[in-house]
Amino acid sequence: MFDRTKFFNESLNQSAETKLAIIKHCQTNVYKAIDMINICVKSGGKVLFCGNGGSAADSQHLATEFIIRLSHDIKRPAIGAIALTTDSSLLTAGANDIGYDNVFSRQVEGLGQKGDVLIGISTSGNSISIINALEAAKEKEVKTIAFLGGTGGKLKGIADCEIIIPSTNTQRIQEGHITIGHIICESVEREIYG
Repeated sequence: MFDRTKFFNESLNQSAETKLAIIKHCQTNVYKAIDMINICVKSGGKVLFCGNGGSAADSQHLATEFIIRLSHDIKRPAIGAIALTTDSSLLTAGANDIGYDNVFSRQVEGLGQKGDVLIGISTSGNSISIINALEAAKEKEVKTIAFLGGTGGKLKGIADCEIIIPSTNTQRIQEGHITIGHIICESVEREIYG
């Protein structure tokens, strides 16, 4: 029989343990990502995001934080950010005409410019659409950051900066991604506009 209380406690303890492991294993690369985005923003570039499923939602969430603001005590201009996951006409036409694996890479080809940063989010690290987007970004001289989990999957070694959440649990990885995304966004806000 399912024990709700045990599950509740275990889930929160696992989440807390993952966050503590992030401090130990991810800090250097999170700082590198912050520096990359700071350079991008200061030079007038934009941040592009892509991911599938929950990672698509994270892409939209984080792009919104950059455009609108995360810290309400800081008055700042919008930071250019685009979630490549939001245009249903583009996504369905791309999936139909050039294959879903290419829907993000095609947008990077059309929208990415030298000095921009692409953040590809993949819980497994094995999303072909994200791999293709990161490869397209390199061709456009767009810097790349990958939010990954577990071993990093097939995406490990492709991005300029990898933040690999030290967990094999999908839920804990996704929680880590949004936490890291908030830390990066707030750091950029405070370091540039604070």
